[in-house]
Amino acid sequence: MIIVTGSNGFIGSNLIKELNKNQNTEILAVDDQKDPELQKNIADCNIHKFFDIDEFLGKVENGEFDNKNIEAIFHQGACSDTMEWDSEYLLKNNFYYSKTLLNLAERINAPFIYASSASVYGSGKIFKESKENEDPINLYAFSKYLFDQLVRKRLKSNTSQIAGMRYFNVYGPNESHKGGMASVAYHLHQQLKTGDKVKLFEGTDGYGNGEQRRDFIHVEDVVKVNTWLLNNSNVSGIFNVGTGRSQTFNEVAKAVLEWNQKGSLEYIPFPDKLQGSYQSYTEADISKLRNAGYSENFLDVSSGVKKYLDTLKNWPKNEY
Repeated sequence: MIIVTGSNGFIGSNLIKELNKNQNTEILAVDDQKDPELQKNIADCNIHKFFDIDEFLGKVENGEFDNKNIEAIFHQGACSDTMEWDSEYLLKNNFYYSKTLLNLAERINAPFIYASSASVYGSGKIFKESKENEDPINLYAFSKYLFDQLVRKRLKSNTSQIAGMRYFNVYGPNESHKGGMASVAYHLHQQLKTGDKVKLFEGTDGYGNGEQRRDFIHVEDVVKVNTWLLNNSNVSGIFNVGTGRSQTFNEVAKAVLEWNQKGSLEYIPFPDKLQGSYQSYTEADISKLRNAGYSENFLDVSSGVKKYLDTLKNWPKNEY
């Protein structure tokens, strides 16, 4: 059996679809099973058993999974809201939850593959997986940073696989439930359903209007890295998962406008509430991932956004 936390969410649901394609159907899906919006994401997935988060954690802490045949744990579950400022809530969901599952993986000698975040780099300009480059600028990023530090300690002594993936800006199908935390491609496309303009922030941090740069990665590529790690259990460590190439928000807007064949671009003032806690530039250094043996190519913004929007229909409720 394979455990997938955050199973009903954006990356988790896409991961389960891929596992199913590879004939993995003994999936233990862990998420908020009461949320009907999340349930839609895995309606067509083949899953062995569903667990609500609290029920699952209770069973883990009671040792009920210690004697189960667990092939791997994919830990995608987290509070991913970068605007969340409740430190107790974030630590519970992003640190203690993760630590409990890491402890389980170590007890049963199972691979532990988990979601970290590029947000740990903060406003830095060097995106390489070493502590001197890390400077989280919001509580979400700090919670991810704390768990990565724990993992670094465990990597020194653990004998089974531990692999953390620092996701950069992920976009693609099954993200509509994320609301304000959904990708810029999602939001720009949605804007064209109710108007004829797409809106980006004016320039900040020395960048021109819409020229802030991020490493945008399609969820399909993220899933490929996850499943590659499953098939290469000798690979451990913390890895950047991006394309290795930064592109501008303007390029995303251009791809959305071209796909819709309508609309124009407008710039709006940069929000005061984001001053000092916004990454205006990210670009993954993926040399560590490449050196570990991952050789697949990544979709660029033009082809990735087109592929994403080609999947959408019955917007915005259903994405397939």
